[in-house]
Amino acid sequence: MRKKQDLYMWLAFLGLCSNLTITVHTNICALYRMAEVPSGPSAKFLIENIHTMNELKMTGNCLKGSRPLLTFDSMFDKLPYLKCLKELFIQVFGTPYYHPKSKPFVDHVFHFSVIDNKIWFRNYQIINGGTSLVEIGPRFVMNVIKIFGGSFSGVSLFENPHYIPPNIHRRLLKKKAGMKYRENVDAKLALAKRKDGWVYQEDPVEDIFDE
Repeated sequence: MRKKQDLYMWLAFLGLCSNLTITVHTNICALYRMAEVPSGPSAKFLIENIHTMNELKMTGNCLKGSRPLLTFDSMFDKLPYLKCLKELFIQVFGTPYYHPKSKPFVDHVFHFSVIDNKIWFRNYQIINGGTSLVEIGPRFVMNVIKIFGGSFSGVSLFENPHYIPPNIHRRLLKKKAGMKYRENVDAKLALAKRKDGWVYQEDPVEDIFDE
């Protein structure tokens, strides 16, 4: 793990980068890591509910290289760990001043909101002279795992108590499905047992019209 961290730091040094983001895809999940280099802090996220622009087919659009506005809901000013993430998002997603590849205008908005202890990302186009917004995509949810004091390592500043690893989440779903199946089997056995005890009484006038 230490060799990977050294490689990340070396790549940031070669690219003259002050911020670095890394996405790791596995068969189970996608992990997203962002850090300020070389001193930190850094954060690790689990990416959930990813929907690409081709999948959503939204009507909004924006120019490549244009500056985004970053907006945050009020929760980012209330909790200490969200204040840290807000500053990290500003450094990572914001456009540096006088960047040679940036355009001198703003036509879209990055919005970050906190719902169910997770961070929801949305991308909107600014239309009608700034009076309306139209979603562009992509959209995804970031589930915070840990915040570190250094770049990809160091003291753990925050650990999400609500985070459930994907393996455990799948195990709980299978266990819940197994319990439901067991309940259905028990219900069928109980119904069959009740049917065996049922006694049908003969109706004295049932065959009165058969004669």
